[in-house]
Amino acid sequence: MQVVGELRSIREIIGEIKKREMTIGFVPTMGFLHEGHLSLIRRAKEENDFVVVSIFVNPLQFGVGEDFEQYPRDLERDKELAAAAGCDLLFVPAAKDMYQRGYATFVDVDRLTEGLCGASRPGHFRGVTTVVNKLFNLVSPHRAYFGQKDAQQALVLQRMIRDLNMDLELIILPTIRESDGLAMSSRNKYLSSVERKEASVLYRSLRLARELIDRGEKDALIVKKSMEDLIRSTRGAVLDYLEIVDTDELKPLESINGKCLVAVAVKFGATRLIDNIFVEV
Repeated sequence: MQVVGELRSIREIIGEIKKREMTIGFVPTMGFLHEGHLSLIRRAKEENDFVVVSIFVNPLQFGVGEDFEQYPRDLERDKELAAAAGCDLLFVPAAKDMYQRGYATFVDVDRLTEGLCGASRPGHFRGVTTVVNKLFNLVSPHRAYFGQKDAQQALVLQRMIRDLNMDLELIILPTIRESDGLAMSSRNKYLSSVERKEASVLYRSLRLARELIDRGEKDALIVKKSMEDLIRSTRGAVLDYLEIVDTDELKPLESINGKCLVAVAVKFGATRLIDNIFVEV
């Protein structure tokens, strides 16, 4: 596995790969890899000739008071894990190269970024779409792989790809979970032992929603109220948002019909966790 940080180097390597007419799979990450990331890398390896993984803690997607400085980092561990999963090229750019002095260009996706995490984290998705656009330009992949845990992010990026006529496929893979259902996340390491136990309520609330919908409940307010009651019964859980939205515009639904996204964000102490499921009726 090659490890490069310079933008010129990644362009040269990708240029050689394209000359050989090899397909490129790309997994963008912020590092501190876990099984969720590794599942994406392995899938990319199955479906492509050459796999690129990026590690870049993107300052643009962190708001004031968020955990940019404290975000977990362990590059040596990440190198070992990425190589074992099938990564061919690990791209680790520096912030000063990605955002040079005087940087003034950004990518915005309207409407889909207004609710859910967009309401709680203003400016977050502008940072995501900008950096992913830049990474797509540098890596020029045929396929890019994202996890469903960050469903809003993945759907926003799908819209960006479609609207900007990008020639690549974005593939969303299922959330990888711990034994109690908690979605794997780099931020889980922030949780105390008590908070870690409490955090299982996220997935339990989503399972409750699926059960109610499978039994025929189509009133979104009733489903949301049941989920909210469960979450608020968990000591230490502070609800940020709980929504049932369509998968096209991510607008809140009153009646559950077709395919929709049930999404929730909850804080445990200082740690904010998100989770979601897709349901279809």
